[in-house]
Amino acid sequence: MGNNSCRQNAALCCERVANFFGPQKNTYVRISLPAVCFVWQIAMVVLFGVFIRYDEESAARWVITRRERNLTDIENDFYFRYPSFQDVHVMIFVGFGFLMTFLKRYSFGGVGFAFLISAFGLQWALVMQGWLHHLNPANGKITIGVENLINADFNCAGSLIAMGALLGKVSPVQLMVVTLFGVTLFAIEEFVILTLLHCRDAGGSMVIHCFGGYYGLAISWVLYRPNLHLSKRLHGSVYHSDVFAMIGTLFLWMFWPSFNSAITDHGDGQHRAAINTYLALASCVLTTVAISSMSQKRGKLDMVHIQNATLAGGVAMGTAAEFEITPYGALIVGFLSGIISTFGYLYVSPFLEKYLKLQDTCGIHNLHALPGLLGGFIGAIVAAGASEAVYTREGLVNVFDFEGQFANRTTGTQGGFQAAGTCVALAVGLIGGVCVGFILRFPIWADPADDNCFDDEAYWEVPEDEETLLPVLEYNNHMLHKHQDISESNFSIDQS
Repeated sequence: MGNNSCRQNAALCCERVANFFGPQKNTYVRISLPAVCFVWQIAMVVLFGVFIRYDEESAARWVITRRERNLTDIENDFYFRYPSFQDVHVMIFVGFGFLMTFLKRYSFGGVGFAFLISAFGLQWALVMQGWLHHLNPANGKITIGVENLINADFNCAGSLIAMGALLGKVSPVQLMVVTLFGVTLFAIEEFVILTLLHCRDAGGSMVIHCFGGYYGLAISWVLYRPNLHLSKRLHGSVYHSDVFAMIGTLFLWMFWPSFNSAITDHGDGQHRAAINTYLALASCVLTTVAISSMSQKRGKLDMVHIQNATLAGGVAMGTAAEFEITPYGALIVGFLSGIISTFGYLYVSPFLEKYLKLQDTCGIHNLHALPGLLGGFIGAIVAAGASEAVYTREGLVNVFDFEGQFANRTTGTQGGFQAAGTCVALAVGLIGGVCVGFILRFPIWADPADDNCFDDEAYWEVPEDEETLLPVLEYNNHMLHKHQDISESNFSIDQS
């Protein structure tokens, strides 16, 4: 009797643990989602009230500052940075959002949840980055201007990238948690890489793409769903969803030169970053199309490759964008990025899912994580090879900011620190992602069951399809009869 009692107690304990981390799911978010949104937004109001103030170029006393420094309004940083801010803002809210609409029944979730976490993330980013970079120890205040808005959008990009690996498998409350920790970790690793290690990473190959990619992949690995095949019917695209996703691709592709050059130095640095990114993106498209066509027996193109791998050149060029990599060097970076990213979608993603149990909905490993890692090491190589013969001494000081305590740093040493920065981004992304993943395993987040993933109906009021169903069926029947008529016509011709 004693042994049976022990076994029953042990079984009951195991059952409770299994239930705690187990598959029972309830997508009811009427309490949790409003609570998170209201409480966290109120917290932002309080934090902004305590810490955030306008900087000298956006405050009303600019008229005095302008007069004292003999400046004009056109020299206000707003007029230099705002066009780039507009482009980056469009990338965050339109580009990333629409890129995630490729799933046949998860377009609301893709663009809507990207909107939600970006709106929260940019506020939290202004606070976190302000504490680490812009806090005035004299008065305890953080001053913000247009460049801070760009950096906050960059921070949000890391969480949006992570969302790509989790798309359709988590609740909006979980995505808010991912963003809360993602923005925090981003601000910390950015501070370590850019300030303590003094790395250069204008377009964020390291701090944005490498970190965001591996952060999302680590979370997805911890949240592995063994029965995700039950939602396989919805884990794919249809014609119109791929078209909408391609809109996101084109917005990202067009504005990526602005993304990589937005916070570089005025003048030659910003000019060079835009040129290098422009060329890398163009080169990437051709190699992506080539590999995609070669991978199919009849040479047909796969829309997944065109939507994603064509952007890898912009990711890989991020760190080295402001360096003198030369125009043909930028083309080479894009050339290699398109090949690596497309091969990733063809072979690496299936391998990761089969052997490492890593379910990556959008393939962020191939678009962000791996090209970001590549871009970080490309930046290290280009920095180590920089010379006064090419840059001039003044150019080296300007590009790599060899001033103050870093005045005696050599380009070779800089290259070593650039490589170390890439490793820091990778480590913070993986370790942070694993920790956040275990937090998200608690059964309190209202995430969908394995047979209810990739479906907007779990969290959205979805319009009825009956009105559009009949015309679609009618069109399909029309096309079916058309093909039959063509076949019969061909058969008649053959007979004659």
